[in-house]
Amino acid sequence: MKAVLCKAYGPASSLVLEETADPVAKKNEVVIDIHAAGVNFPDTLIIEGKYQVKPPFPFSPGGEAAGVVASVGENVKHLKVGDRVMGLTGFGSFAEKVATDAMRVLPMPADMDFVTAAGFSMTYGTSMHALKQRGELKPGETLLVLGASGGVGLAAVELGKAMGARVIAAASSAEKLEVAKAAGADELINYSEVSLKDAVKELTNGQGADVIYDPVGGDLFDEAVRCINWKGRLLVVGFASGRIPEFPINLALLKGSSIVGVFWGAFAAREPQVNLENFQEMFRWYSEGKLKPLVSKTFELNEYEAALNILSTRQAVGKVVVKTR
Repeated sequence: MKAVLCKAYGPASSLVLEETADPVAKKNEVVIDIHAAGVNFPDTLIIEGKYQVKPPFPFSPGGEAAGVVASVGENVKHLKVGDRVMGLTGFGSFAEKVATDAMRVLPMPADMDFVTAAGFSMTYGTSMHALKQRGELKPGETLLVLGASGGVGLAAVELGKAMGARVIAAASSAEKLEVAKAAGADELINYSEVSLKDAVKELTNGQGADVIYDPVGGDLFDEAVRCINWKGRLLVVGFASGRIPEFPINLALLKGSSIVGVFWGAFAAREPQVNLENFQEMFRWYSEGKLKPLVSKTFELNEYEAALNILSTRQAVGKVVVKTR
């Protein structure tokens, strides 16, 4: 099979596309014939050794995939050869085949195509866990989403609306905000032109947001902690800006607020049944038309460098997907 390989840490330009041996399903694993793979910010980190997961060399990036089950290992009962599936592989999906833990794989909804499914698991799984289990978002509350046109941000906008929240979308350009508006955002903030803190306070009559979804970090986090409501929850999702911020703990005391970490991969591994229930609910919303995943760009497998660079330079709108067949 063909696979994009990382043989030493470095930028996307250091990866190679080579023929390699087909994977074999071990106990509790399945092998998937990949049709499409989602591209995510962690993919840009894992190839440079900056992610918490560090696979042995050589490895393929690509943390999520959609395709058809080619073989099943011992003990796998819920999947069979020929099933259309989607799942979180962690790495290995920038290839024509991948072997992965069967518990990280779900049957695809009948009304979902491979490209959509390839971009669904990580962004919607992360955002659903963030808003439901970690943020405990309630109908009628105000949700502020930073980086609202990116993969996880756009999913958070849609899910927030599906959960009955008032959604304020914040992004760095008018074009990105139009994407968030189309996804259902109630209010828009261009934080490259105005103060995020002041704009949120104005839109909430000085109260601040009840839940803040932050995949950006850096300077925006610094502003976000100053526009949170009493008993608000600030969800730490990631650090796309590159700077991991420090939190002035006195602000948590003054606002009775919480800084809540979001690590969906660990949650899915530790609480698989709750994760499954999250996806079952999201699949219902998808079928009802409440979720409309946006895949803005697709690339062929040999265009992996361009696909990864869109994420590393923060140009992505919605999802970017690599097609493998």
